[in-house]
Amino acid sequence: MSPEEWKYLAILLISIPIGFLFKKAGAGLKQWGSAGVGLALTLLTCRAHILHSLVTILGTWIIMEIRPRACHALALAWTFLYLLFFRMVTVFGLPAPTPFTNAVQLLLTLKLVSLASEVQELRAQKEDPAKPPPVGRLLAVPSLAQTLSYSYCYVGLLTGPFYRYRTYHDWLHQGSAATAVPSWEPLVLRARPAPVFGLLFLLSSWLFPLEAVREDAFYSRSLAFRLFYMLPIFFAFRMRFYVAWIAAECGCIAAGFGAYPVGAKSRAGGGPTRPCPAPDSPEAGAATKYDYETIRNIDCHGTDFCVRVRDGMRYWNMTVQWWLAQYIYKTAPARSYVLRSAWTMLLSAYWHGIHPGYYLSFLTIPLCLAAEGCLESGLRSRLGPEAQHAWDWVHWFLKMRAYDYMCMGFVLLSLQDTLRYWASVYFCIHLLALAGLGLGLALGGGGPDRRARSTRGHQEAKPAPNKPPTPPDKMREE
Repeated sequence: MSPEEWKYLAILLISIPIGFLFKKAGAGLKQWGSAGVGLALTLLTCRAHILHSLVTILGTWIIMEIRPRACHALALAWTFLYLLFFRMVTVFGLPAPTPFTNAVQLLLTLKLVSLASEVQELRAQKEDPAKPPPVGRLLAVPSLAQTLSYSYCYVGLLTGPFYRYRTYHDWLHQGSAATAVPSWEPLVLRARPAPVFGLLFLLSSWLFPLEAVREDAFYSRSLAFRLFYMLPIFFAFRMRFYVAWIAAECGCIAAGFGAYPVGAKSRAGGGPTRPCPAPDSPEAGAATKYDYETIRNIDCHGTDFCVRVRDGMRYWNMTVQWWLAQYIYKTAPARSYVLRSAWTMLLSAYWHGIHPGYYLSFLTIPLCLAAEGCLESGLRSRLGPEAQHAWDWVHWFLKMRAYDYMCMGFVLLSLQDTLRYWASVYFCIHLLALAGLGLGLALGGGGPDRRARSTRGHQEAKPAPNKPPTPPDKMREE
């Protein structure tokens, strides 16, 4: 692990005891205490580069004040354009930001775009009071101080999860209900697999280092070895993020952050989908069951064992996937599911950075989605139950290999290194996806658009926590 990764881990682990300190505090202490901790962490890790986040916040707040009716699109343009400047500061003779500054800027972009969208919705609601308000809407436009405290709240500051302003507001005002919100039991259950994942990451990254792929000697090895090598690379990649995101969720759970009654049917990133009034008595509070689905960032079992490429996206970085579905996919300048997905993946790659590997990887996903949809409607639908079950296992295997392949671009980053590796395995996933797309179309497959009408894009699938392993034919119905 690099020194930066050890610092990330230390910050995540420190956030857990800090969360217990804030859990039962009053609204004022939570607001300013959590912002103070976050500001201190930002200053410690970003130093003078904290100015980037401050400029982004002030610019977004001015947009919300001046143009509340159109602040969502303007805030999206402002924050994304600032990301471009942020990544090219060295061109203007400014010092390069630290990796921690980049992490803060990424999560801050999500928060501010979401906040601007909610402000716009609130303004529209006031102008049309007959329209039923959405669940979890803003109660009032946040002041500059409130916007700053939300932006610098230590929860999710460096690694996520992303959460809306209303989720933050509900945490501040839990009041006496905070005593009924469980922390220890869900925290232990959530943290239990993390040490195993951590050991697996250390072992796999030591046995199969990424740097080996950049060496000339690697390409003198057999094709079978080169094909195999992307499996442990993606495995180590998953284990690393599993540990980080589980630790981040544990920090939220310790603070009672993102806890809602089970009846609220909360979704990762979005929060409650049904009204959830606070318990009106201590007895009612003690009898209420809570979950932390709002801040759930990863479903490890779903990621590894779901059948389809599109489901793999839903289970990975779930709060950011909700943000992409809500603010990018729904407003994409196209109606086709594949084209909307391509637009979403393009902006997702841009959000991650300007390295060519991001774009090569993310823009391979729409091709896989198109092939997958055509094969499902053109081939799988014609098979009997047993043949469908066998097909689902084949589909799962190919889905994992597709993600192995795309991961190489994500971690190698450069155009030369990514294309060199993909060329060494003969662009196998691209060719396989094209062949699958052609076969599906030849068999009369209608593609994924027809299926997308019933599933409404990226965000509809909601994983059930702690579910036992299930065969692929059952998992596709979850």
